[in-house]
Amino acid sequence: MKKFILAAVVLLACSVAQAQIPSVKVENGKGEVVNTSSLVDGKTPMIISFWAVTCKPCIRELDAINDVLPDWLDEADFRVVAVSTDDARFNAQARALAEGHGWSDYTLLYDKNQEFMRAMNVSFTPQVYVVDKDGKIVYSHTGYTPGSEQELIDVIKKLQ
Repeated sequence: MKKFILAAVVLLACSVAQAQIPSVKVENGKGEVVNTSSLVDGKTPMIISFWAVTCKPCIRELDAINDVLPDWLDEADFRVVAVSTDDARFNAQARALAEGHGWSDYTLLYDKNQEFMRAMNVSFTPQVYVVDKDGKIVYSHTGYTPGSEQELIDVIKKLQ
């Protein structure tokens, strides 16, 4: 039984590590429809954070990243993509919240139909991924505790 569980854990870890960014259409911060596959540029890794206006831990995590982002960018070349999972009813509120929190250095996406969220198998927010320059998911976590954002930059540095 222990061997089976270990094999399942290893298989799951390998499948997450090999997963690619799916191709889904969402709105960017300018209201333009973009394909999520265009996030992959072959040059820089990224942190992708799924959030919602009603998710306080999501907002705390994105604020914590925003606070340390200038220092992190001195250490590594990467991007932060913040994906609002709010539906059309909360879209204006999500845009206002992102602007009010000063997330101007993030690539902001609005997944009003939750298609990107479903394609990435996001069940709960906050859900954060680190994706390498080629679009492979190399790390993920759900939830937020203060200080856990340090794991993200540690993974990003290993990709440099």
